[in-house]
Amino acid sequence: MAVGVLATAGAPSAVAAQAGSSAQLRVTVGSPRAQAAAGSGAVAATCSINKITINRFSECEWVKVHVDVVKIVDGDPVIEGTADFSVKHQMTLKAGSANWSEKFTISKATTTGQGKGVAVGVAAASGGGTKASVSFPQGHTLDSAAGGSVAYKTTIAPKKILAKAKTTYTYTFSKAGYTPGRVSYGSAVYRCDNYYGSTRTNRSGCAIPEVPTGVSMVGLARIDEGIRKLRSRGGHYGDPNGGKPLHWMINKTQEKANRTAVCPRTAPSDMRRVGRTSCDEYPFASTKEGGTHLPAGQREITWVKVQENKSQGGRITAWRGQMHVMDGDPFYVIA
Repeated sequence: MAVGVLATAGAPSAVAAQAGSSAQLRVTVGSPRAQAAAGSGAVAATCSINKITINRFSECEWVKVHVDVVKIVDGDPVIEGTADFSVKHQMTLKAGSANWSEKFTISKATTTGQGKGVAVGVAAASGGGTKASVSFPQGHTLDSAAGGSVAYKTTIAPKKILAKAKTTYTYTFSKAGYTPGRVSYGSAVYRCDNYYGSTRTNRSGCAIPEVPTGVSMVGLARIDEGIRKLRSRGGHYGDPNGGKPLHWMINKTQEKANRTAVCPRTAPSDMRRVGRTSCDEYPFASTKEGGTHLPAGQREITWVKVQENKSQGGRITAWRGQMHVMDGDPFYVIA
């Protein structure tokens, strides 16, 4: 009896029949590619065939799967039938919890010959400390549509950031008289954290880290003005209107070095006279582009009142917690 056949996303051509196999199921899957959608994630991402559409807190993945029902005749594979169907996933993460869910739908297959009556089983596995459990009528035949769900549960200690992870979906196909076939593919990458949590407060949540978010400086008069002046001179880092994103950094030593590299110890006399004694640097010292990492034409400092700088710090902290922005995450600055 032949062993099962395995194909993975990224290998769209059919897996060759193995020598000695008299009858088998052979499976291929389209290669979904991630594509970021506009928005912060309040609205669920919409699906496009053979794509993973993502925003900060959701993904929609839609893949095509092809099954060949194969018999070996005189050493050559003969296709006795086929089954073609698609699987659509809708995953929604939670900003306020590390437990979330996903729904998926397997369409009714278009079949030929012995493609009728092929049964499917579905499994899902995650990483990064998250456990995934599938609810699905295992052994369902592809002759009709079926739906299922995946429940995700994660436990995170306070102040911790878990490793990035993704879901691996595995489908096993079976039919009496044929060696089973199998195929796997992955979801978008997600990450969970409880960075702002404490022994009293659980602030865990999860996000898709490659999707940029945005923090607004509107209303912080001098800080907003300084950023807009820089952009009028050609500074584009962090500009949501076609600029390159900034990247957050969690490194207090480097943050201090970045600030020291661009901010003088004391404000100029004219700034002191009007009470603007606090140096605000852009890009922020707490970004990987901070300090002198960018050319002079892509950075600036603005002298502001101490209270305005404190207000900015509170705004950034609230934004980071809400959007789960961690080290290396891309983001834009609205001004």
